[in-house]
This record gives sequence, C-alpha cells and structure tokens, in this order.
Amino acid sequence: MPIRKASAVWNGKLRDGNGTMKMESGAYEGQYSFSSRFEEGTGTNPEELIAAAHAGCFSMAFSAALEKEGFDPKSVSTEAKVNLVKGDAGFSITEITLNCKAEIPNIDEAKFQEVAEGAKKGCPVSRALAGVDIKLNAELV
Repeated sequence: MPIRKASAVWNGKLRDGNGTMKMESGAYEGQYSFSSRFEEGTGTNPEELIAAAHAGCFSMAFSAALEKEGFDPKSVSTEAKVNLVKGDAGFSITEITLNCKAEIPNIDEAKFQEVAEGAKKGCPVSRALAGVDIKLNAELV
C-alpha cells in the first residue's frame, strides 16, 4: 500500500503568522492562519482537512460495505463536522459528526443503519481518530 504525504509550513508567531499546507499529489495547496483556524478568516485549517478526509473515507467504506452485503449503492454523500474545543489542557477535537445521505435500492432501514454503523467503525480514518466521539446521522433517500 502506498504511503500518503502532505506538508505544512508555518511562518512567524501564532496570532500574526501564516502558513501553507499542500498534498503531495498536487490536488490541494492552500493557506492557513490563526484566523482561518480559530475564527472565520480566509483559508483552510487542519480540522477542515480532517473533515474532508473523514467524509471521503466513510463514503467509500459505506459503499464497499453495502456492496459486500449484496446491495448496489447509487450514491453516498457525507458531510463531516469537526468540533475543535478549547479546554483546560488546550485545544482538542472532541467530536466529529458524519451526516450521510445515501441512495441504496432494495434495502430496509434497519439493514441500512446496521451497515452504516459498521462502516463508521471500520473506516480507516474513524479508526485513526478512535479517541474522538464520532456520531453518525445516516439517511436513506
């Protein structure tokens, strides 16, 4: 299996510094700053990239799990929300919520939810983030 890489550079102090993050594949390169991470400034932040990774991983894992169970998924769309909270020990990612809508013919609601929960637990990004409370809202459309 390939090893995936990304890199980041930070220039200056925390509040008035700035940085860039980029993926080795070239698919993304962008700026980040204190304001893009802790306020509503322009640019991205590590939590947004974690959300993208988790949404992508879960969507693929759910599709694969459905196929393994004999279903033919038409679409799986996932939005991930990453909560960054400041506590006594500093900032922590305390919760990730996966909001998924999927079009899966010929599946009942109970089986749909069972397979979705299994995919949530089994996706590699979920396993990597096992110390975080991961919630799932899965909707069959």
